[in-house]
Amino acid sequence: MPDIPLALGLVLALVLAAEFVNGSTDAPNAIATVVSTRALSPQAAVLMAAVLNAVGVFSGTAVATTIGTGFVQTKTINLAVIAAAMLAIVTWSSLAWRYGLPTSESHALVASLTGAGFAVGGGDVLLWDGWIKVGLGLVFSTLLGFGGGFAIMLAVYRIFHRWIPSQLRLVFGRLQILSAGFMAFSHGSNDGQKFMGVFTLALMVSGILPISEKFQVPWWVILISSVTMAIGTALGGWRIIRTLGMRMVQLQPYEGFAAENGAATVIEVASRLGIPVSTTHTIGTSIMGVGSVRRLSGVRWSVAREVVAAWVLTFPVCAFIGWLAASVLSMVLG
Repeated sequence: MPDIPLALGLVLALVLAAEFVNGSTDAPNAIATVVSTRALSPQAAVLMAAVLNAVGVFSGTAVATTIGTGFVQTKTINLAVIAAAMLAIVTWSSLAWRYGLPTSESHALVASLTGAGFAVGGGDVLLWDGWIKVGLGLVFSTLLGFGGGFAIMLAVYRIFHRWIPSQLRLVFGRLQILSAGFMAFSHGSNDGQKFMGVFTLALMVSGILPISEKFQVPWWVILISSVTMAIGTALGGWRIIRTLGMRMVQLQPYEGFAAENGAATVIEVASRLGIPVSTTHTIGTSIMGVGSVRRLSGVRWSVAREVVAAWVLTFPVCAFIGWLAASVLSMVLG
């Protein structure tokens, strides 16, 4: 691990703060269903999510490469851009957490980087190719998330329709622990990588790491990111668990199993393709898909509308905060 100058150290601290917030606010997405169905206690679920989130961070770097090279010109941005983007993420995510609304740190990150980059260098700094993968991520998280939950739930109904409720609760209460673990691992494999990419980008911008065609994440960056996310996960919020796991759809263990497997499968495929997806969107739409199999009225659409509104607002709000913060920092720092 190299010596870190003070200015860079402050920026990296902001990156880790955003990683911490990501772990804290996104952890409930991985464990909301397993807690709401009482398959695990909140304490046990948070511990499992913390460990498997950290393990997931080590599973690859394809998403980190997309974040680090796909949105802004590495050679023309400065540390103020990265600092501003991290401030935007922490501000927006903390505000949404205050009201119990699950947000997408993925979308907050790309919007903040774009807004901050535009503030210091205009459109020439921006790389629009990365937004193609963001668009693909929206397809994965929305359509495939809903479809995955719907399809698995439909299969469960058809295969186990003769089972009595007590048998279903017993078997799927145990199986759901595995599916929740799969969801936590997939969260780490996608969301954990995003801030690894920003951390490495800051090291390259400051000259600590050379700017090269091959984007490589140092092992110690992966370690720091995984530990930070695990700590954030261990302090995950009950408000978001309540919104996703209790208010939007009343879930049984077999429904939680279907939602988690549907979402985690979609996220894992996206991670291997280097596509940053929103775990919040994916598990949220998967829960909606599961509820829709029962009946459309099985989803509390008023709550779903609140969640979707928070998702939609993330892009413009974070882009604006990133732009504003970068503009102010650039004036202050000259």
